[in-house]
Amino acid sequence: MKRVFLIVLDSFGIGEMEDAAAYGDVNVDTLRSVSSSPFFCLPNLKRLGLFQIEGVEVGEKDGETEGVVARMAEASKGKDTTIGHWEIAGVYSPKPLPTYPNGFPEEVLEPFREKTGRGVLCNLPYSGTQVIQEYGDAHMKTGDLIVYTSADSVFQIAAHEEIVPLEQLYEYCRIARDILQGEHGVGRVIARPFIGPCGGPYTRTSHRHDFSLLPPKVTMLDQLKEAGKDVIAVGKIQDIFVGKGITEYVYTGGNEEGIERTLEYLDKDFEGLCFVNLVDYDMLYGHRRDVDGYAKALSYFDERLPEIMGKMREDDVLMLTADHGCDPAYKATTDHTREYTPFLMYGKKIMPRNLGTRKTFADIGATVLQYFGIMPVFEGEGMLED
Repeated sequence: MKRVFLIVLDSFGIGEMEDAAAYGDVNVDTLRSVSSSPFFCLPNLKRLGLFQIEGVEVGEKDGETEGVVARMAEASKGKDTTIGHWEIAGVYSPKPLPTYPNGFPEEVLEPFREKTGRGVLCNLPYSGTQVIQEYGDAHMKTGDLIVYTSADSVFQIAAHEEIVPLEQLYEYCRIARDILQGEHGVGRVIARPFIGPCGGPYTRTSHRHDFSLLPPKVTMLDQLKEAGKDVIAVGKIQDIFVGKGITEYVYTGGNEEGIERTLEYLDKDFEGLCFVNLVDYDMLYGHRRDVDGYAKALSYFDERLPEIMGKMREDDVLMLTADHGCDPAYKATTDHTREYTPFLMYGKKIMPRNLGTRKTFADIGATVLQYFGIMPVFEGEGMLED
C-alpha cells in the first residue's frame, strides 16, 4: 500500500530567484535570514540534505545526506499561496493574480454592499492585527464590515463574532467570492473574525476561513482521485483547492496541530496522498517580520521530524517543500518574497541524490503521480529513478 506525505512548510524560501527584482524583492533569502537567529537548529533537515541544495549558502555541508534534494524554481508569474500550491499540483499561472494597493474599486464594493446589506470600512492594504484595532470600534457601532487587502491577492473581511455570527461572515465571503471573478479574480477571499470588548483591545480568533478560486485545470489531486487513490488534505489545502480532487480533509489551528494530524494519518491505512500545509511560518512570523519566531517554528518542526520518519512504512515517501518565500528580515515590504523553494524527499527505498535546480514546482506533482504509475496531464517531470 503506497503512501506519499507531502508537507508544505509555507513560505520557507531558500534564496531569491533571478527575476525577484521584478517583484520588488532585492537580496531576499528566508533561510539565510532565519539562520542568523540563535534559535535556528535544524540537525534533522541537515541530515536529509537541506544545506546541500544548490544555491544554499548557510549551514554545514559535511557528511552524507539521507534524502533526494533539489532547488525548485517557480515557473508561474507570482509569489502567493494559491499560485504556489497550484503549481506544485501541476497548474501553471501565466500572470499574477490581481492585487489592490489602493483598495478595491466601486465596481467590486457596490455589489458587495448591496448583496450583504452592510457598509464597508477601511478598503486599504493593512496589517490584519492593526486593522481591527483601528476600525474595530466603528465596526461595533455601525455593523459595517472591515474590508482590507495586503500585498497578496486577497479580499479580507474582518468582523466581530458578536456582531456578525461566523456562518453569516462566511456567507458574506461567498458573496464576495462570486463577485470577485475574471478581471477581479483574487486568489482568496478570507474571513477574519475577531473578539474583544468595545474599545478594544481586539483579538483575531482561530475561525479564519479561506475561499479560493477553483483551479483552472486538472491537477495532480484530480488525477489521483480519478485513479481511485485517497487524497487527504491537512490544514488549508482543502481551501486552496476548493475541495477539488480531495477525498478527505481536516482543518488545523496551526503547525503543532498540523504535525499531530499528520502523525495520526501515518498510523492509518490508506493508499494515496496526504497533502499537508503548515501555515505558521508565513502567517505568524514571515509577514510579521519575526526572525526569531520563524527560526523557533522551523526548529520545532525539525524536532518533530524524527517522529514522522519513525512512523513511515516500507513503501512510504516523505516530501518536504514550500510554496514561496516570506523573508522575515526583509523590511521593504511585509509581502511574500520571490524565492526558490527546497525539495527534500525521503523513503526507505529511495536512493539519496542531488538533482540541482528544477524548472518548475510541477515536478513535485509529477513525482507523486510517477510513484503511483500515473502519467501527468500537465508539464512536469518525475524525479524518481526506475
